Order: sequence, then C-alpha cells, then structure tokens
Amino acid sequence: MSLARTASQTIGPFYNFALLGGADNDLTRRSKGGPQAAGEVVEIKGRVIDGDGAACACALVEVWQADAEGRYGADRDPNFAGFGRTLTDNDGYYTFTTVLPGPVPGKGNSWQAPHMSMSLHSGGLLKQVNTRLYFPNDDANADDPVLSGIEDDGQRSTLVARAAGEGRYEFDVILQGEGETVFFQL
Repeated sequence: MSLARTASQTIGPFYNFALLGGADNDLTRRSKGGPQAAGEVVEIKGRVIDGDGAACACALVEVWQADAEGRYGADRDPNFAGFGRTLTDNDGYYTFTTVLPGPVPGKGNSWQAPHMSMSLHSGGLLKQVNTRLYFPNDDANADDPVLSGIEDDGQRSTLVARAAGEGRYEFDVILQGEGETVFFQL
C-alpha cells in the first residue's frame, strides 16, 4: 500500500489556486472590467515580515473596509467590492487597489477613523492574525476609539500606513519582535 504525502506547512500553496481570482486584490470593482466605485482610488503596498526580519512568502492577506462614504454591506456603493485577498510574493510583498474609505460609526455617538481591517494567514501561524491599517495625517485618527485606546505611541504607529506618493501608501506587517504590529482578537 502506498500513502500520499501531505503538506508539511500549516498554511500551504493551495491558497494560490483554490481561493484567488485574477482581480481579488482590486476592491474598486465588483468584477474584472466592471464599473469603478466612487471615491479616491489608492494603492496599498507592503510586506509581511517574520520575527527574524525575513519575508513571509505566500502569506494570504485579506482586507475589508467601508466604501468612500463609510458604508458597509448592502448599503455600500454597488460597484465597490468591500473585501479583497491576495498572496504575498517571494519577497513578502502584497498590493491592493481600493478607494479611500470614509469614517464609520462606532459605539455610542463615536466615529471610527477611515481604516482597513486586515487578516493574515501564513505558514507557522496556527491561527490567523488580525490588525487594522489607518491612513496618515487624517484628523479623525486622534479620536478613533481603537487608536486612542493604545497608550504606547510606538505600538500605535504600527497601525498607521506611510504615505508613498500621490494615492499610494505603504503598510508593513511585522509578525513578532521589534516593531511588531498590534494585533486584535475578533
């Protein structure tokens, strides 16, 4: 009797062909070639880095966010996907094209600053990790209940993307060690 070999990774190369479509990292359209969502189109590019400072190749990065008016679900722009996913390349890089999200209601009468929620699955992680990406120089960041709830300036800064030119932002996710990104339990 011969037994088939099983993958030695906790998260494997099967994500590439089983979960991803050709435009899953473009949230500006519901379908490839379809009409574009309203709002300022931006590009988010970053790296996923492990505790040794090495790139995490083939990490699955998922994002979800409100549309340009701060709406989710059935109320959002009908051309806006609201959710996207992609794999990191061999150097740990990922890219998303989306619209700058609007502020969304929080608990009580508070408002959350424009942000993207992010989930990562990677080899070596037994469970996904969850974080947020905020946009730099947004006045609403100061009053955001999540950001203002993090007392340490260094930790808080791990959630804010860097401006990288007109309509471009960089956001690296460091899984552990120096500069580790703040993660949340959902």
